Order: sequence, then C-alpha cells, then structure tokens
Amino acid sequence: QVRLAESGGGLVQTGGSLRLSCAASARTLSSYAVGWFRQVPGNERMFVAGLSWGDMTLRYADSVKGRFTISRDNAANSLHLQMNSLAPDDTAVYYCAADSYLSTNPAQWRFWGQGTQVTVYS
Repeated sequence: QVRLAESGGGLVQTGGSLRLSCAASARTLSSYAVGWFRQVPGNERMFVAGLSWGDMTLRYADSVKGRFTISRDNAANSLHLQMNSLAPDDTAVYYCAADSYLSTNPAQWRFWGQGTQVTVYS
C-alpha cells in the first residue's frame, strides 16, 4: 500500500509557474512507476507526465511538452511536477499516482493522492 499526498496547487496568472509535490508514505517511491494526471469536472482523468520504475522511461502529454517537468527525489520519497508557462487550459485538479508500470491509462494505476487544485486565470 502506498499513500500519496499532493501539495503546491493554487491560483496563478497566465504565463506563471507552479511546482506540485507529492509525498509518499509506506514503501519507498523509488520502487514504483510514478505519474501525474489531471481532471476537469465532468471530464475524464488525463495523463500529464510519468516516470517508469528506475526512471528509464519518461513520458509527457503533448499538451505539456516543453512546459512541464516531472522529477522524483528518492531521498525525500517524493515526486514533483514543475509547471511553467501555465495557461487557462491547464486549470484542473492534479493527482499523483504510483504503480508497478508506467501507463497513460488512469485505470491501470492503483495508488492515488487526493488531488490539488490548479487554477490559471487570464
């Protein structure tokens, strides 16, 4: 069992930046693939970025490539998402996730945080 808790969301102006963090408890996060997803009310949860176990594979959604950076800090047992050049379309609840394998399908992830709201205003 992996418990995850996001932080760092908030309100930011278009073009601004935010850094999301995800703290993990129980087993070390370095043993898992990790990812970030986002969801707008009424829509499906969408893949944003992910790292495979051992960080051998890195993936981003096309909509965030070049603007968002996913990273993990194994010593701190945490995951981060640096978001730059934010736009109103990035407004969503952001979730971190962990599981054995990297997938862009949210249904294939077992462990989730509670989510953190990111709102970008113009």
